[in-house]
Amino acid sequence: MYYAKYHVCWCTKYRRRILNPGVAGYVRKILAKIVQSMAGVGIEELGIDDKERDHVHLVIVIPPKYGASDVVAKLKGESASLLRKKFPWLEKVYWKENLVWSPGFFLSTVGVNEKVIKQYVRWQGKQDSGQAQLKLRL
Repeated sequence: MYYAKYHVCWCTKYRRRILNPGVAGYVRKILAKIVQSMAGVGIEELGIDDKERDHVHLVIVIPPKYGASDVVAKLKGESASLLRKKFPWLEKVYWKENLVWSPGFFLSTVGVNEKVIKQYVRWQGKQDSGQAQLKLRL
């Protein structure tokens, strides 16, 4: 059993504002398709800022059998290739560079906070005569 959920964010190369509604819709579609090729990986939320139009946020479940950075690399690499095929004007935006996304990304775990985990760990092995009285506030 695992609970491996992440917040991932990456930006367009040079923070270019290319994620207009049409491109953003296509990004949503292709990212959903790409994760289907990885068993157990699932996008729970996908956000693209309507004003900035230069970065993607995901809440994504990644099973331990995959490296989180490998999954992000696959999402960015395959989506960049598909975007350049679908939108030829991106070649002019990026001066014929074979890119769409900046090289880095932000990655953070998502889940129960430290206080709740410590409380849960402290209660392990404690028994009472009736129902356990532990109440975790999530």
